[in-house]
Amino acid sequence: MKIAFQMDPITGVNINADSSFRLAEEAQNRGHELFYYGPDHLAYEEGRITARGHWMTVQRVAGTPAILGDEVKVDLAEMDVVWLRQDPPFDMHYITSTHLLDRLKGQALVVNDPFWVRNFPEKLLVLDFPDLTPPTTIARDLQTIREFKAKHGDIILKPLYGNGGAGVFRLDANDKNLSSLHELFTGFSREPLIAQKYLPDVTAGDKRVILVDGEPVGAINRVPAAGEVRSNMHVGGRPEKIDLTARDREICAAIGPTLRDRGQVFVGIDVIGNYLTEINVTSPTGIQELERFDGINVAEKIWQAIEAKLT
Repeated sequence: MKIAFQMDPITGVNINADSSFRLAEEAQNRGHELFYYGPDHLAYEEGRITARGHWMTVQRVAGTPAILGDEVKVDLAEMDVVWLRQDPPFDMHYITSTHLLDRLKGQALVVNDPFWVRNFPEKLLVLDFPDLTPPTTIARDLQTIREFKAKHGDIILKPLYGNGGAGVFRLDANDKNLSSLHELFTGFSREPLIAQKYLPDVTAGDKRVILVDGEPVGAINRVPAAGEVRSNMHVGGRPEKIDLTARDREICAAIGPTLRDRGQVFVGIDVIGNYLTEINVTSPTGIQELERFDGINVAEKIWQAIEAKLT
């Protein structure tokens, strides 16, 4: 097959951690041809969805993860699979790319399905499952957030469309910074904020459970660094081996059919204690860590699911 990856610069990826690299590597091992382009080079041209990029060969060589051919323009309708893999922020640039990729429906398989990526932002899809999530409010209005904090005392406050742990604050019962943080956030962004009741279980880790076509395949635990409330590996969280619990499987059974029916082939959910906090569909990570810890070749499972959809 011909596989296109829409992603951030591949020349800078960590070959031992990046999930997009591992997906490309597995595809190459299965005999597929690889094309790479950045989201800035996606275009609509008189009825065609095109991209300027490079045919590539990936290699597990630090500093040189891919050998790129000359830049060429391709019609993405000629691809078998197009991967939507650039990282958030989930801004209008990201949303526009989902609209353009939507136009490939019936011509190429776009993974994850861009229509539902657009309508399933990580921190919003969880609202469909209130019985699984901690108390949550989404608002730009300071008074609403202040009332939520007064009710729950100890909260997490973060940008609704942030990623990688950026801009995440814990405000405990004695903290007096809510007004200042609200002023800071609303001063540079028109987006709402999301507040959730703080879950003390996060000190033991924030579990990333990986689902393939709606089925859980394994998990890794991300433990915050000392003195840190954020467990994201981007900000120093330590990955460690962990098993799926009965509660994890209960959560996956509740959300799995929705993910599968909406074309979300590769999903990573975040679970703290007994609570679901995020459903990551834009550019999930963690498959290389899971492969190292448990020997589970998640990339192979993902490609098996995709190949089954095309036969």
